[in-house]
Amino acid sequence: MMQPQAWLPRWCALAAAVTVLALGAAPARAQDYPSRPVRIIVPFAPGGSADVFGRFLAQRLQETLGQSFVIDNRPGAGSVIGTDAVAKAAPDGYTLLLMSNTHTVNESLIPNKPFQLMRDFAPIAPINYSDLVLVAKAGLAQNTLPELIRAAKAKPGGMSYASSGPGTPYHMAGELFKAMAGVAIVHIPYRGSAGSRTDGLGGQIELMFDAIPTMSEHIKSGKVKALATTGKARSAVLPNVPTADEAGVPGYEATLWLGLVAPKGTPAAVINKLNAEVGKITSNPEVRRAWTAQGTTAMTMGVDEFTKYMNDDIAKWARIVKFSGAKAE
Repeated sequence: MMQPQAWLPRWCALAAAVTVLALGAAPARAQDYPSRPVRIIVPFAPGGSADVFGRFLAQRLQETLGQSFVIDNRPGAGSVIGTDAVAKAAPDGYTLLLMSNTHTVNESLIPNKPFQLMRDFAPIAPINYSDLVLVAKAGLAQNTLPELIRAAKAKPGGMSYASSGPGTPYHMAGELFKAMAGVAIVHIPYRGSAGSRTDGLGGQIELMFDAIPTMSEHIKSGKVKALATTGKARSAVLPNVPTADEAGVPGYEATLWLGLVAPKGTPAAVINKLNAEVGKITSNPEVRRAWTAQGTTAMTMGVDEFTKYMNDDIAKWARIVKFSGAKAE
């Protein structure tokens, strides 16, 4: 019988060889990625900006990488349901999350959720950002932001605004507006953009913040009226609409940005490949021109830069959540 001293070195050498082979195989697998369909979970209802741009991104990735990229809408609980599904998915690059700054807000707004963004996810790449617009129902008596602020101050709690749910950029844009304008306006949360948008366009609600690409045609058709946009400068799509900063709320700024992340532990080679492919899409001059015409600005960052961007955004919204006293409803 072989003594332990005799077989131990052979066993160690075999284990080392297996380790080397496994490490050597990982890049090869990444080079072949994707070898089967990839699912992108969008934790928001169909029809909103995340869904629209997610489908655009999926189509472009499918064209360049030669595999299906399938959008899977999983709305609910302020994005928590769909996001948790991705957090629990295998970290192999075949389940991805289309996120927005709803997620960076939720880090402070919903601290007891079953995941943490920077602990349980690996940043891949940003996609774009859009300024928002504050719209009012066509029949609202107030036609300008200063008129709205005066009316809201005269009757605290007498007006309301809708959002697609607690913690969404639309909700936080409203809470930031309330805090900075010094007004008390009631928040009415919906379960997704479809419901809030339908009621907003139908005149059942007084006010709402929404993405400019989504609302611009409805503003032009007169279904709703625009009171202010939320960026640093006027929107090229709505050049006659003042920014909130111009119209009486100095320093106000709120945007909606989108990005792609994967479960923590996804191979770095897969993350880097996806970052490069998304970057090619968002750097494409034709894509940039088309998005600019819609009121959307393409974003292109490396993985490390996007990681820092996410961390900075978490810190920014934590201050705003504390300042506004916003609560998950």
